[in-house]
Amino acid sequence: MSLLPVHFFGSVYTCATSRKMASDKQNEGKILPMDENKENATEDGIGLEILQIIKDSQQQHGLRHGDYQRYRGYCSRRLRRLRKTLGFKCGNRHKFTGKKVTVEMLSDNRYNDNRYLLLVLMEAERAWSYAMQLKQEANTEPRKRFHLLSRLRKAAKHGERLEKLCESPRVDAKTKLEAQAYTSYLSGMVRFELQEWKAATEAFNKCKTIYEKLASAFTEELAVLYHQRVEEISPNIRYCAYNIGDQNAMNELMQMRLSAGGGGGMMAEKLEALITQTRAKQAATMSEVEWRGRTVPVKIDKARIFLLGLGDNEAAIAQAANEETKERLYETLLAECRDTIQAVREELKTEAKQRERSDEASGKVSNLQFLHSYLTYIKLWTVVKRNESMAHMLQAKLKEPQTDENKRGPRPQDLIRLYDIILQSLAELSTLQGLEEDHTFQKEVALKMLVYKAYRCFFIAQSYVLVKKWSEALVLYERVLKYAKEVQSKAKSLNNSLKDLPDVQELITEVNAEKYSLQAAAILDTEDAPEAPSQQKVKDNTPLCERLDTFHLDPTLVGKQPNLVQFPPDFQPIPCKPLFFDLALNHVAFPPLEDKVEQKGKGGLTGYIKGIFGFGS
Repeated sequence: MSLLPVHFFGSVYTCATSRKMASDKQNEGKILPMDENKENATEDGIGLEILQIIKDSQQQHGLRHGDYQRYRGYCSRRLRRLRKTLGFKCGNRHKFTGKKVTVEMLSDNRYNDNRYLLLVLMEAERAWSYAMQLKQEANTEPRKRFHLLSRLRKAAKHGERLEKLCESPRVDAKTKLEAQAYTSYLSGMVRFELQEWKAATEAFNKCKTIYEKLASAFTEELAVLYHQRVEEISPNIRYCAYNIGDQNAMNELMQMRLSAGGGGGMMAEKLEALITQTRAKQAATMSEVEWRGRTVPVKIDKARIFLLGLGDNEAAIAQAANEETKERLYETLLAECRDTIQAVREELKTEAKQRERSDEASGKVSNLQFLHSYLTYIKLWTVVKRNESMAHMLQAKLKEPQTDENKRGPRPQDLIRLYDIILQSLAELSTLQGLEEDHTFQKEVALKMLVYKAYRCFFIAQSYVLVKKWSEALVLYERVLKYAKEVQSKAKSLNNSLKDLPDVQELITEVNAEKYSLQAAAILDTEDAPEAPSQQKVKDNTPLCERLDTFHLDPTLVGKQPNLVQFPPDFQPIPCKPLFFDLALNHVAFPPLEDKVEQKGKGGLTGYIKGIFGFGS
């Protein structure tokens, strides 16, 4: 486990690997056959590109998308193929016989093959990938953390075996150093999960030192891979330093997240996880928050973590180098805010049930409800700032000349949609619970709505200018000036209300310039328009199907609402089936039928008895 001396890169290293480096440069980018690779190992020693092999395997078999289970399956299948090819099986289907690669085996010419080192490397990678898979599952099933630690220790044990095998004199110097760095990385991961920060820092620093030395000893093409590995290890070193007591480590993590850019990927996810863990420890000291003159206790851990990192997230957005990074940071902040609001909402449901049981009167807004309003305010205001940032970016693209005519560029309609979302968010702000009686807050929201209404109206006018609707555009420009002047008059009574809003004075200047341009364009458009023939000026509202014999040019036929037929059609009278009524029946006098009807006999008691028993009926 000890680090090789620095002079190893000198004469000893040069003597051992000079011919191999020359052959590597000749065969760079080529895949050597296994027999040729074996002969090379016999002459110059056994060599294995450990970092190159694991990086290529990880990128091609699932880790590009964070699928550790797929990568673990690949490692198992490759182990089986290697054992079968080398004839190094662990028994048969009936009996297991364990076999391990030893240093004595590598000293034998029969085993002078780098695939025996690859066998141990794949065992370590299989255990490591299983541990990372369990780490993902441990977020919802905490008991799997014990299995995770067991697999990580197994991976570190295989790494130590690989390092001991590489101590063989047949193994070249580069492979020995890579094995030491790989073992240090796995050992650091074990200590990191066990929260042994000092030991983890030592292991990661050792790994980092070896990779930096290797990067300085080889060409730039080979050094890129080592530098990437160093960048992956750096967040873990910063996090360990923070837990040891370095307060600047958190700021370094935030800077590393900014430098990661908008690419996302495993590096960005790892940084987010480390930053969240750091905030979780800091959140233990946070107990309350003050907003709008009211102090609210914060008892939910998720809310504490979010509010603690809110200032850092806003500072990171302000320092973002490009729009893509800024957009990614906005989305991350909004996702965290939504999760926090959901956690507070669950607590609100519990609080409401308790109030129902105790029959308490719900008069004043509770602390939990006010905290929910504060978090909702943060979410809505973040949406406003994000859409405003996107609007600035689209506005800058609108002013740029469009080079490719086939590619659709930004239009004023896109900006209108963004300002619609902003106005909708501001309208929700004015309805937050606990702020109905806060007149200053309501006035500030109303003032912000006026500002964004002015900008929305401005871009609606520009969309009318594009279709040459001069009168409508001119009216909308006047409306913009009206909104802007109203904002300026109301802003005097509200101090610091416009510091986070776009400059209204710039909008007034731009509208005045656009008005003059609009009037000139309208005059030129009227002069250039040819006078239409008299037959074209005839406006006929008759549908086309009723005037097929008469021709005149009607531009509405090729528009969006052509007048082809009248729909729905008018009602027309049609003959229907006659109805018959028997009117004569009321006037017919029928003859009397009393003499035809049979008269019932009058039998007294005898007839009554017959009637009961049915006789004579």
